[in-house]
Amino acid sequence: MKYTVLDYLEATSEKYADKTAFADVQESVNWKDFVKDAKAISSFLEKYFDPRTAVPVVTEKSVLTLKLFFAALYAGCFYSFVDATFPDERLLSMISTLKAKTLVVDRKFQKKIEGLGSDCKIIYTDDLLKEVKEANVPYNPARRNQIVDVDPVYANFTSGTTGMPKAVLVNHRNVVDFISCFAEVFDIQSSENLANQAPFDFDVSVKDIFTAVFTGAAVHLVPKAFFSFPTKLLDYLEEREITTIIWAVSAMCIISTLGGFKYKKPLTLKKIMFSGEVMPVKQLRIWKENVPDAKYINLYGPTEITCNCTYAEVPQSIGEDYVLPIGIPFPNERVFLLDENDALITEAEKTGELCVSGSCVAPGYYNNGERTAQAFVQNPQNASYFERIYRTGDLASYGKDGLLYYVSRKDTQIKHMGHRIELSEIEGAVEKICSITRACCIFSQNKISAFYTGQETDKKEIVTALKTSLPVYMIPSNFIFIEEFPLTKNGKVDKRALEAKVNG
Repeated sequence: MKYTVLDYLEATSEKYADKTAFADVQESVNWKDFVKDAKAISSFLEKYFDPRTAVPVVTEKSVLTLKLFFAALYAGCFYSFVDATFPDERLLSMISTLKAKTLVVDRKFQKKIEGLGSDCKIIYTDDLLKEVKEANVPYNPARRNQIVDVDPVYANFTSGTTGMPKAVLVNHRNVVDFISCFAEVFDIQSSENLANQAPFDFDVSVKDIFTAVFTGAAVHLVPKAFFSFPTKLLDYLEEREITTIIWAVSAMCIISTLGGFKYKKPLTLKKIMFSGEVMPVKQLRIWKENVPDAKYINLYGPTEITCNCTYAEVPQSIGEDYVLPIGIPFPNERVFLLDENDALITEAEKTGELCVSGSCVAPGYYNNGERTAQAFVQNPQNASYFERIYRTGDLASYGKDGLLYYVSRKDTQIKHMGHRIELSEIEGAVEKICSITRACCIFSQNKISAFYTGQETDKKEIVTALKTSLPVYMIPSNFIFIEEFPLTKNGKVDKRALEAKVNG
């Protein structure tokens, strides 16, 4: 029986010992050596981290980073990837949420991390690897043998309505449940090559990493810089003989909008999966015209239910008026719609909140019981026994074809550039600027626009101020000064009126 992701890793390592597991532009490792290295590193992580605590990994995306992730698991801990390019305020919030006492850091980020003023102990990766090599400590399986399937695997941060990011905790049972289904549904074989696009703090990457662990497929880590140069990206896909991509919509659109297919067509691709936001049909048609023999899959689901809960295979031929469904549930996932009174919606074309039940549902938000209790709740349709569900906050409806279709967000959370973002977090950051008294953000035409009152301020000044607290992808494209906000009859900001200003 396999209960944990390490059970699957070890089975794959035995079966495909000499086959490539992971590769970046500088390093490649087979399954046997990957496990050996992860175990060796874990022996040293045990000295600094208690079981079932977070191992924050502050590195760039690489084969070494993946070794650190699995070393954390072998040490009985869980990993959390920390992006050193984030503003100091956000980094400190993440470290605080994880209750981290120690950080594992790439030497190139020494100045940044030491400049945070955190009292965490810092272990630099070069020092760690040197110590591992010189000491050659035998691996002790004691901690690994104590892991059970409800122990955590990773914590990924998402945007938070309170202005602070939330850490979604995902355990072994969640990953085993979802990835087993995912690999089987899409028939991913050990012979396949996957091209990883997503950052390691974005749960799209979870499908790359663990699908490989479960099947023996190889994962090739695409450098972030390649997504600014479609020719390099397409060359990479051809050179690595990539068969499957599981990418954010925005990454796919880079190739189709910048005319990449005029240079080269990635004809080794057989499975093309996308998620994170709504795929523009115009761009999807361009892909299908240039890579016609591949299967195209639309994936839907928030981080809180372990990657995805529904999927839809795109028909071979689609017209300009095609409406992309989010499809049907994955096996062992109950996906349903509730109306405002928590009544079950079964009829077509009636909108409700999409809710999910099953082993895929994550334990909740790390060190945030209040937010966990709000989103992870008892199924109101079940009064007979405990059935925990996740309320996604997404509105959806059934089409006349019986498939699910995404409608919009229930609240102010949006999906932009592959990231889930709370507009209220951006508003809070804008309002911290001394010349601004109030802010309201609108997401329309795939752009974030910030309206504000107070003193009219130069856009460069606002952007400079926001870069101290927000990632670049959360900074609005437009800043619009207004004397006062339009109000509804209930005294709330009239967001429809503001959206009309953006679109007008």
